[in-house]
Amino acid sequence: MSAALNELLSILDLETLEHNLFRGLSPQVGWQRVFGGQVIGQALVAANRTVEGRMCHSLHAYFLRAGDPAVPIIYEVDRIRDGGSFSTRRVVAIQHGHAIFSMGASFHKDEGGLEHQMKMPEVPPPEDLPSEAELKDLLMERLPEPVKAYWQQERPIEIRPVDLSRYLSPENQAPSQLVWIRATGALGNDPALHQCVMAYASDFTLLDTALIAHGRFVFDPKLMLASLDHAVWFHESFRADDWLLYAQDSPSSGAGRAFCRGTLFTRDGRLVASTAQEGLVRERAPK
Repeated sequence: MSAALNELLSILDLETLEHNLFRGLSPQVGWQRVFGGQVIGQALVAANRTVEGRMCHSLHAYFLRAGDPAVPIIYEVDRIRDGGSFSTRRVVAIQHGHAIFSMGASFHKDEGGLEHQMKMPEVPPPEDLPSEAELKDLLMERLPEPVKAYWQQERPIEIRPVDLSRYLSPENQAPSQLVWIRATGALGNDPALHQCVMAYASDFTLLDTALIAHGRFVFDPKLMLASLDHAVWFHESFRADDWLLYAQDSPSSGAGRAFCRGTLFTRDGRLVASTAQEGLVRERAPK
C-alpha cells in the first residue's frame, strides 16, 4: 500500500467525539484549502457510522466555505429518519464555528427489482494504457507548471487517461474524457469503505472536464475554480481498489459556473455509480 493511500485511509477513520459527532483531519501537503473529495468522503464515513444494515444509494452535497487544512473538521450527523426500507441522514461539516459543507445522504436495504443500464463505452483496458510512472516520463516536460507540480505528488488514486491528446496539444476539444481510476492498494472487504474512497476519487477530474472545451487545465493560475455542489448515486456494489472507468462530460458552462456529470463502470461493464457536479469557473481579475 502506498503512503498516500495509507494517509487517505487514516483521514477517513474519523474520531468519534460524542453521539452523532465526529472529528476528521486533513493531510498536511501544503494545499491552501481542503480538497472537496476529502470532505465528501469523511462526511459519508460519518453518516455510515449512524446506519446499520443499509448501504448509501445517493448523496447530495454543497460546499459552503473553503476548508482550512490546518484545523480539524467537525462532522455533525442528524438522523432525520429510519423507515422500513430507507434511512436518511444530514451531515454538516464545521470549522471555526461555521458550516463549511452540508450533505444529505440516503441509505437503502438491499432488494430486487426491474434492471437495466446504459452500455459502457468501448475503450482499451487499463493494462494497455501508460501507467502513471510512464505518463510522467512521457508528458512531464510538456505540462504546464501547476499541472506538473500536481503530478509529481504521490496520490492515493491512480488515474490512467484513455486519450492523452489534451495533454500533448491543449486545444479546444469536446468537453468529455474517459479515465480509468483505482485506489493504489488493497482496501479490504468493507463495501462502505469502497463507497467512501470512490466518493473521494469522484471529485478529482470531474470539474476539469469542462475546461477541455477551452483548452485549459484545472490548475490554471488565471482561473478561479471551486466545487459548488456534488452528487453521487451508487447503483451496485463495486471495489474501489479495482479499475473503474470514469466517463465524464460537461453539457454546459456559463455565468461563472460549469456543469459536469460522470458514470463509473467496472471493467466487465457494470454501471456502478453516477455523479454530477456544478463548479465555479471564473477568470481571475488581473492584478
